[in-house]
Amino acid sequence: MQHLFPNGRLLRLVQGDITTLPADAICNAANSALRPGGGIDGSIHRAGGPAILHELDSIRKKNGACPPGSAVATTAGNLPARYVFHAVGPVYSGGGNSESQVLASCYRACLALADERKVQRISFPSISTGIYGYPLEEAAPVAIETVAEWLTENDTSVKEAIFVLFDEATRRAYERALADV
Repeated sequence: MQHLFPNGRLLRLVQGDITTLPADAICNAANSALRPGGGIDGSIHRAGGPAILHELDSIRKKNGACPPGSAVATTAGNLPARYVFHAVGPVYSGGGNSESQVLASCYRACLALADERKVQRISFPSISTGIYGYPLEEAAPVAIETVAEWLTENDTSVKEAIFVLFDEATRRAYERALADV
């Protein structure tokens, strides 16, 4: 499923493995320690190789932890991309602790990094909906609306944003959110 905006920018949904889809930048659902974890983060580190962790070690030594709602950029190592943007999503605790604002900030932080690097094609996973427990039906609209807003309201280098969704349930939740755009 996809949505073409009047300005020619494209927002697309695909089901698959984010580590195999070519893009200028791949977004990673990282943890604040910027250390390899499970889920998408583990997949990206395994597929990308040690160059990603080596660069994250340098960033961590210089800046410390990465707070929720922010992101840092590294090389993509062996991935079919130039960059990986490591975004730290919120741990869901019922929705009353500004989780939606923090989640939206993750996507905006990645898009800002994309603009700084003149990225034209960026891929996103569903941030915070795995081990961090954010319900899909709540996270998908935040993600879709935030990226759609960026693509339509900013003078951005991004021409195509792709949500690469791991399974059918996640894809369906994002399709429902995209239908409301």
